[in-house]
Amino acid sequence: MSIQIAPGVFDILPLSSSEDWRASHLWQYVEAVIRKTAREYGYQEMRTPLFERTELFQRSVGEDTDIVSKEMYTFLDKGNRSMSLRPEGTAPAMRSIIENNLSQTCPHEKFFYIGPMFRYERSQAGRYRQHNQFGAEAIGNGSPEQDVELIDLLYTLYQRLGLKHLQVYINSIGDSTSRLTFKEKLKEYFSNHYNSLSEDSKVRLEKNPLRILDSKDPGDIKINANAPSILDDLSPESKEHFETVKRLLLQLNIPFIVNPMLVRGLDYYNKTVFEVTAGELGAQNSVAGGGRYDGLLKSLGGPDIPSAGFGTGIERVIQTMIKQQVALPSPHAPDVSLIAMGQEAKTLSFSLLHDLRCQGISTHMDFGSKKLGKAMQQANQLHAKYAVVIGDEEIATQTVQLKNMDTGETRLVQLSDLGAAIKAQSAAPCKGALHV
Repeated sequence: MSIQIAPGVFDILPLSSSEDWRASHLWQYVEAVIRKTAREYGYQEMRTPLFERTELFQRSVGEDTDIVSKEMYTFLDKGNRSMSLRPEGTAPAMRSIIENNLSQTCPHEKFFYIGPMFRYERSQAGRYRQHNQFGAEAIGNGSPEQDVELIDLLYTLYQRLGLKHLQVYINSIGDSTSRLTFKEKLKEYFSNHYNSLSEDSKVRLEKNPLRILDSKDPGDIKINANAPSILDDLSPESKEHFETVKRLLLQLNIPFIVNPMLVRGLDYYNKTVFEVTAGELGAQNSVAGGGRYDGLLKSLGGPDIPSAGFGTGIERVIQTMIKQQVALPSPHAPDVSLIAMGQEAKTLSFSLLHDLRCQGISTHMDFGSKKLGKAMQQANQLHAKYAVVIGDEEIATQTVQLKNMDTGETRLVQLSDLGAAIKAQSAAPCKGALHV
């Protein structure tokens, strides 16, 4: 019996179709746009381990969150230490910033990461047990401009990728003073609906009633519709911060909706929180979420400096692009396919293969013996831009016919000038390709 892939995960494959979200060329394209956009906004790449000490997530995300209590992949290593596969990227980034003293050497730094996260949950469109995130973290700046820059980065990225029907939702969950007053109001309100709350929300009522607002239970959602709004209890400083966020979003022509029910599902958030949807993945139409978490570094043993960031699921982005029929890149195709007829030609072509690649020309050669018709058919299936047949005559004359596979036109080229000729004719991008 063959061994199959574990449930809730997937392979990313070199597929020829741009309609399958697992096609590796789509991932390469999206990641290239991410890196380019992040670089233009001044964010530098950070890479953290796939697993961390479990305590990191208990202290940052919150022991009572669904992520920590239900969804983490946790295990004891051979030193009897509790380790967990990272369920999200912010806590590892903060740990790295503290451990490597980045807050001292570059106190106003901005980082990004791309990589897999792990959560044990029911697999559905856009949600997988191993999912991939692009995340960004900005430390050392508590201004509303920093919040809006993060939203702007996301919005610009999605526009460059061609996503449509984008909607930005924002809210403020205030500072600690604001939330103390608000939590008391929530406790009173939800206590009057205690018997109708889900079992999870009954537990949340005692530990953190704010998280009931993030419940996905249909009954809880109905109760939440008439819950008090935290916007009525913002401190003057938090209110001014939020008003500036709204003004700056308008200044950048980024449309938004204020959603008082938006609190995010993690315990470390404060002040600005936001979410971006694209409306094409049913119930899972959120493609990104983030906000401000000024006390997180301090809670993990680091300095008391402000921080903000976001995470966006790459699977959801690619699936949305396909559903919205965005113009997608074609799979990589070789610039030229070499077809050797005979052993002497094969020997020459093998050296030529290396030389062309050293010139930056993507070159394919089938090392098996094929008849000319079959070899040309294979070059066509690979979508090679050009094909070159090398046989006894070509060796004798040191010239070859460079065939354009789209038009069928041929051009006589000196063998020594083949690389230059391919570069000259390939100056224009191949049709259907998107370049980053």
